[in-house]
Amino acid sequence: MEALPLRAGGEMDSIIDRYQNTVYGLALARTGNRADADDVFQEVFLAYCQCGKTFRDEEHRKAWLLRTTINQSRRVTSSTYRQRTIPLSEREDAPVLFREPEENRVWEALQELAEDYRLPIYLFYFQELSTQEIAKTLAIRPGAVRMRLTRGREQLRERLKGAYFDE
Repeated sequence: MEALPLRAGGEMDSIIDRYQNTVYGLALARTGNRADADDVFQEVFLAYCQCGKTFRDEEHRKAWLLRTTINQSRRVTSSTYRQRTIPLSEREDAPVLFREPEENRVWEALQELAEDYRLPIYLFYFQELSTQEIAKTLAIRPGAVRMRLTRGREQLRERLKGAYFDE
């Protein structure tokens, strides 16, 4: 078996610096916990380093990284090992992700959404992608993205209603 070419260290550092929050955030939104997100993050950049692919532009590179992150996350979340274990997020001593309690509550509410709604909301609000870019990344129609955003917002509003609006 022939070894794949590795990318130059300086280029890799630059790409990781530019896309680390995007890849890690999407992995965290998809997997629901830091340990799995760390694994996905490493796998994505290892795949990037080894792929030897030439990208047309930065949008093409970003799209490839997003798609690879989704695929790697799916691989982690669908493993039989994960199906037999209890995620840390379901334990009482689950780690706090943000400094403010409100941010943690919003994150928890986001994690409670089905993936069909969670990913578009994350990509739209946290990564500031357009509905066209989200559609391309998730391989769905732009109209489906808009519908998922609308339904996801409604579900988030309901989940957060008791926490913020009934006080």
